[in-house]
Amino acid sequence: MADQPQAGAPKIPKKKITLERTFTAPAKEIWDLWTTKGGFESWWGPEGFTTKVRRLEVSPGGKFDYEMTATGQEQVEAMKKADLPLTSRAKGTYTEVRAPHRLVYKTVAGFIPGVTPYDVTTRVEFQTVPGGTRLTVIEDAMHNEEWTKMSEMGMSSSLDRLVKVIEGKKKTP
Repeated sequence: MADQPQAGAPKIPKKKITLERTFTAPAKEIWDLWTTKGGFESWWGPEGFTTKVRRLEVSPGGKFDYEMTATGQEQVEAMKKADLPLTSRAKGTYTEVRAPHRLVYKTVAGFIPGVTPYDVTTRVEFQTVPGGTRLTVIEDAMHNEEWTKMSEMGMSSSLDRLVKVIEGKKKTP
């Protein structure tokens, strides 16, 4: 029982992962890529994965539901080697929506074999800066170091894909 906090004891804050990118695009454009089905599907997920949105209700209390599938050969092999399904489904709830400045949501981490599902909170800040927008993503660490590292690598890869989508839009007349 010594491991349980005593009543009234301060809650220990969860560790966080913080990632930043600066885009040469207005916040509204980046916001739309985070909050529309077509926008989200165009970049979400690490390199070598595709995303299919099933539900996207961007409002406080609104739900989201999407499937992410490994499609790249390297990613397919890695998923098989780790004995993980090629497609995982993520569901969650938006807790704060302030267009185009802040997006906060909770994802249910219910896709990890042998681990009881738990919530992961993510906060996304869109800040206008000279020449574009600084995006800051702050999310809860996962249940252990290995999964936290995978989560951080996945989000970083996703944000790199977002950069490519935005840069690609600039080249399209």
